Amino acid sequence: MATEVKVPTLGESITEATLGAWLKQPGEAVAQDEPIASLETDKVAIEVNAPNAGTMGRQLVAVGDTVAVGAVIAEIEAAGAPAPAPAAAEAPPPSTPVNPSGAGENIEAKEPLREDEEVEGEGPHLTLSPAVRRIVLEHHLDPSRIRGTGKDGRLTKDDVLAAVEQQKTGSPAEAGAQAPEAKALAAPQQAQAQTKAWAPASAGERKEERVRMTRLRQTIARRLKEAQNNAAILTTFNDVDMSAVMDARARYKDLFEKKHGIRLGFMGFFVKAVALAVRDVPAVNARIDGEEIVYHDYLDVSVAVSAPNGLVVPVIRDAQGLGFAEIEKKIADFGKRAKDGTLGMDEMQGGTFTISNGGVFGSLLSTPIINPPQSAVLGMHRIEERPVVRDGQIVARPMMYLALSYDHRLIDGREAVTFLVRMKEALEDPTRLLIDL
Repeated sequence: MATEVKVPTLGESITEATLGAWLKQPGEAVAQDEPIASLETDKVAIEVNAPNAGTMGRQLVAVGDTVAVGAVIAEIEAAGAPAPAPAAAEAPPPSTPVNPSGAGENIEAKEPLREDEEVEGEGPHLTLSPAVRRIVLEHHLDPSRIRGTGKDGRLTKDDVLAAVEQQKTGSPAEAGAQAPEAKALAAPQQAQAQTKAWAPASAGERKEERVRMTRLRQTIARRLKEAQNNAAILTTFNDVDMSAVMDARARYKDLFEKKHGIRLGFMGFFVKAVALAVRDVPAVNARIDGEEIVYHDYLDVSVAVSAPNGLVVPVIRDAQGLGFAEIEKKIADFGKRAKDGTLGMDEMQGGTFTISNGGVFGSLLSTPIINPPQSAVLGMHRIEERPVVRDGQIVARPMMYLALSYDHRLIDGREAVTFLVRMKEALEDPTRLLIDL
């Protein structure tokens, strides 16, 4: 008798999701609690686990379908049961994409991987995790050509990222060892791919590719537009001399890592500086609710983190009471799990203030958009040496621009400027963070 696989509870106020990928195909053996499908919600990807061991049975929904909480999406047959017949009709596979980089023969060698497709290499089936599958699809890789270093030869995220880096640098080699015959054929195939990618198109051969927006990207787009429509967003700027923070990190980084097991980064200084500044300017940590202003006596900092499908903002709870080590450990954990797609829904709800660090991508200046219902967001940017005047002398200093975007309905310009000045003072003299000045 078949066991039904249902969509699990997805989190508070989340009633539906999109089927992102099937991780098991009909006829494959399934262990109890083994992931068999990946669901995309408005904020995170969630794996659906098998309720019991057996054989993967019928798949009742297709990749891209919207499913409600509690809906039956598949069946698990008892071990030894015959495999179900394949679906009568399937959507045709997408056309082979053009590889603009021209790197790697694996792109031209086969049709691109579909999200609902299992891959057979020279060994057993390749079962891809949601995080690995997203990277494979995004970069049009052939996973059967990449050597897996995980358990039973499975591909890990690091294996696929290594292949992506080799593709970017134009190297025909794959992650792991490559067969001699593949090495011999790599150069001409790479040249052929490059010719196809950049050769002038014949008349009438202007091609386009349509890719369905993920549920996460749709949510990001909707919320950003709502923020612009509903709030009076204004941005003010200041710059900060990062010499003192950089000196402190250089002086204590080894002792800090030895004691706490985590590197001392910049974000700990900024979170502590925000906690200090909001005490003087509480409106920055408040929100509008109808005709009322809600002030918080706690600071829950949403930290913008890059994930495969877009930006996510996990929350550091009660940041005002945390030490540097606790902050750095939480941020490192958030960053790792965002890339793996394992952040929980509850970890990205309820922030009161957001910090976005575009500097890690090289941004010099930006005007970030607030994350409703919050009223302000701090934008960090890259550090670069610029000429400044100190004691009447022009000297080079590592400077960073800070940007505070805020809801002008609640926060006045004077308060926004005061907030940034408090942050500047704390970062240029980190001792203030320790003695609460």
